[in-house]
Amino acid sequence: MGKLHSVRLPHFSGSAEQSTRKIPAPEEVAVSMLQHIGAPCEPCVAVGDKVKIGQKIGDSEAFMSTPVHASVSGVVKEIKDVMNVGGRLVKTVVITNDNKNDMYEGIKPPKADTREEFIKAVRESGAVGLGGAGFPTHVKLGFDKSKVTIDYLLLNGAECEPYITSDYRELMENADNVLAGIDLIMTKLEIPNAIIGIEADKPQAIDKLTKLCVRYPNIKVQKLPSAYPQGAEKVLVHTLTGRIVGEGKLPSDVGCMVMNVSTTGFIYNYIKTGVPLVQRRITIDGNIVNSPANFFVPVGTLLHSIVGFADVRRQPDRIVLGGPMMGACAFDPDTPLGKTNNAVLLFGDTPVRKTTACIRCGRCVRACAVNLQPTELESAYDARDAEALDRLKVNLCMNCGACSFVCPAKRPLAEKNQLAKDFLRQTKMKQQGK
Repeated sequence: MGKLHSVRLPHFSGSAEQSTRKIPAPEEVAVSMLQHIGAPCEPCVAVGDKVKIGQKIGDSEAFMSTPVHASVSGVVKEIKDVMNVGGRLVKTVVITNDNKNDMYEGIKPPKADTREEFIKAVRESGAVGLGGAGFPTHVKLGFDKSKVTIDYLLLNGAECEPYITSDYRELMENADNVLAGIDLIMTKLEIPNAIIGIEADKPQAIDKLTKLCVRYPNIKVQKLPSAYPQGAEKVLVHTLTGRIVGEGKLPSDVGCMVMNVSTTGFIYNYIKTGVPLVQRRITIDGNIVNSPANFFVPVGTLLHSIVGFADVRRQPDRIVLGGPMMGACAFDPDTPLGKTNNAVLLFGDTPVRKTTACIRCGRCVRACAVNLQPTELESAYDARDAEALDRLKVNLCMNCGACSFVCPAKRPLAEKNQLAKDFLRQTKMKQQGK
């Protein structure tokens, strides 16, 4: 990988020092059956069924899948296909809230004495990576000990995109559970060491966690440079351990497991209470938001409910789910928010990017954290040259958007890379006769 490049971004962290608030539960939620990487769930309820908070409403027998639960109590109004921000139609359970806030009777702390019981419990919790990727947590924890040796659990507290502060608030408000969750995972999976990586622009979190880690001799806090994309998995592994995750490889291939700090905090709370993942913390911010803040939001809350609750100066002309670098623009006010949504950003007076010719300045090359050549990749994709894309290692692209951010010609380099990866994948499948 060589030297890690990065870019400097403005922080715009106006919500950082505001305690998380809870919004009133919406009158209706739409809980998607696909809130993770992998196979979608199938609904296990029917229209007209009464459900309670924490009750399982969707599951799958697929290995790469995790169940979903009701986030409000009420009645199943309908089960319909809803298009997610990725353009995929997904079965979605719509629940009309009865405003009774009844918890499901079956909720209780799970049995998690052994490694196998612990991993099974994490699956039943509905846990996924809360940093945005949505990888099923039980799959990550269930590595084959006969083939993989993990000696470092790395905790991602970088939160390097502008505006988003949900993980920072987790560290400030729920640090004890975060550390207890880390210790629990280390104990159950026999991982000897853990490092919590926190960017240097969060000194209060660094100080707080460092003091608390006195109780945990095998957990340490490491200050990360305030640079983007410091929170990317491969970058984090290299910064914290010096190890390189190669093309097509996973952190586990170099003895590391990477988890988000909010995920570990949730896991500990679930093992303690048995309450599954039915709400999450979301940052609401943007250039038209008067009072940026973090809110606990039931999973399945419709986007318009969040926008209506936000303190905005005027109507947004663009709504981004996630960060401004890697998030996705919402195209429907009825988009349901899921487990992986860590921010809703509201923008006005959004500039229109006018693309001009590449001037060969090399800024995109110097910005790429994995030393790719974005201009060459763009040319190869435009020529539909699969061999060149493979040779130029397009699959190493993390879609961090740094190349597009620094390009003076405003070329959609990061977007082209994602199209190029899909083109290369389809080309290889055709060559293999699949």
